[in-house]
Amino acid sequence: MKSIESLQRDVVRALRQVYDPEIPVNVYDLGLIYEIKIDDDHKVFIKMTLTAPNCPMADDVMEQVNEAVKDVPGVTDAAIELVFEPEWDRSRMSEEALVELGWL
Repeated sequence: MKSIESLQRDVVRALRQVYDPEIPVNVYDLGLIYEIKIDDDHKVFIKMTLTAPNCPMADDVMEQVNEAVKDVPGVTDAAIELVFEPEWDRSRMSEEALVELGWL
């Protein structure tokens, strides 16, 4: 059985394959993932946000995140919670994302 740390790395890798439909950056580097918790049974709990509360693609993005996480070998289940506190802003983006968008 995989360690929690190894599973965490694989989950992050999977999240980096899910892209915001309006911005050509993955949800992890965009800073939309606020928290990842993995319990002893390898169920993954994710708190995430969107760049805007009224995002018309919210359901699609959340479904893609859920599927990507559940597809990680060793993950038994996934639960995604959409939150808007704290509000997302550019400071949450990784340096790679800022460079990709030409903002750095």
